[in-house]
Amino acid sequence: MSKRRRGSRQAPPRKHGANSTAPVGRATTSSNLPGVPWLIGGAIVVAVLVVGFVVLRPGGGAAAAASASPKASVAAGASSAAGASSAAKDCPTSQPAALPAGQTRTVTLTTPKGTMVIKVQADLSPIAAGNFVALASCGYYDGTVFHRTAALGDGTPFVIQGGDPTGTGSGGPGYTIKDEPVTTPYKRGTVAMARTSAPNSVGSQYFIVLDDKDGDVLASANTYQIIGNVTSGMATADATFAASGGVETPKNPVPVTTATVANP
Repeated sequence: MSKRRRGSRQAPPRKHGANSTAPVGRATTSSNLPGVPWLIGGAIVVAVLVVGFVVLRPGGGAAAAASASPKASVAAGASSAAGASSAAKDCPTSQPAALPAGQTRTVTLTTPKGTMVIKVQADLSPIAAGNFVALASCGYYDGTVFHRTAALGDGTPFVIQGGDPTGTGSGGPGYTIKDEPVTTPYKRGTVAMARTSAPNSVGSQYFIVLDDKDGDVLASANTYQIIGNVTSGMATADATFAASGGVETPKNPVPVTTATVANP
């Protein structure tokens, strides 16, 4: 199928709204992925120690937003603008079908720093898993960047967050999906979806947990739908974090060159 450009920015970064998604983190950024500081971009305040790692920015995508304080919020949203670009690529324009129970998919993210292989499991979060696989399959994630590289207050790497077509932390696919319960712990290698504080606000942004210690922070919120885990390539995730030079919102973020899906 033809790929289309991801496009429009869905909402201003760092807004804590239904359309913002950002994980907890350390920096004061608009991303919704893990970080030590408050998650700015439309994120939910998860805990004082959560660094804006999982929060998505308002406007339809998941963006990592963190602030200087040890609080974190999680947000994930989708804006109508980003939705227009996703339609151009034959990507979903509304919540895709859930991944059937018991099924798995292998999603490989290729970056200049190496590859990361993710085992996506339907039984963890069927709706979120189906959404991630559908977006990866249509080329939505190709060319997106890890716009947020957050750390905890003590310097422990928190998360790397990506999936925003605008690279700002405020973009998304133009739709959101339904919430699902989190039934397993967050640990190093966990892949989960960023969201805002609003119900059913997950869009396209996702994050990868970098340290087992981060699980204690994320568990205080326990609302970021887990879709799977990295089975190979955590060294690439670490290199992506290191490439930021300790800055939560890197000036030259590491891109995902291609995202491919295999069954299983």
